[in-house]
Amino acid sequence: MLPVTNLDCYDRLAILFLIEKEEVVRYGKIKEFLPPIAHKTLNQQLKELEGDGIIHREQYNVMPPKVEYTLTEKGKSLVPMLDFMFQWGEKWCDN
Repeated sequence: MLPVTNLDCYDRLAILFLIEKEEVVRYGKIKEFLPPIAHKTLNQQLKELEGDGIIHREQYNVMPPKVEYTLTEKGKSLVPMLDFMFQWGEKWCDN
């Protein structure tokens, strides 16, 4: 696994937040939700989250290609911590 930068962490948290709120998310929606991000970078982050067992990728063999992402049970177990971090940020961060 490559070293993680602060921006990588932000993107991963944002991806998890979106999937948790929407339950099933397609690639295009993730790309729209994040600040401008390169296709290669987003794919790499999604593959790493999938490889870590945090998200599940379902590919449908249709045209145009359709890919959906959901949280795994392991990913769902992170939700309480993500919610706590969000609440902490709302309380303590000025922005």
